[in-house]
Amino acid sequence: METLHAADLLAALGHESRLSIYRALVEAGPQGLHAGAIGERLGLPAPTLSFHLAHLSRVGLARKRHEGRFVIYAADFPMMNDLLGFLTSNCCGGNPCMPGATAFRGGEAGSRPACAAAIAPTTSSFADS
Repeated sequence: METLHAADLLAALGHESRLSIYRALVEAGPQGLHAGAIGERLGLPAPTLSFHLAHLSRVGLARKRHEGRFVIYAADFPMMNDLLGFLTSNCCGGNPCMPGATAFRGGEAGSRPACAAAIAPTTSSFADS
């Protein structure tokens, strides 16, 4: 994944409504949700929801399909995995850092990012924001 493409995806998720919509789509799984259900669940008016779903679809984070008179949206899981792979590709020098874990490579079935740094308490020199 190119850095510019990853930046576009992260920018799309950087809006509170789009992030909420995307999380609902991820939770729904590959079968997705129809637009009305998303709007009801999140309390978003139809025009606002449509705008944000179009943006998520345009950048490749969501896919849509038609079922009768319904438009069903689903997260694009391969794209999500590619983004996660991009973000974690050089974690801990590119090596898995948890015993028995495998390095994450976007798109591989069953693979998960494996980094003890993500779950272990740290004594970081970074200041809290």
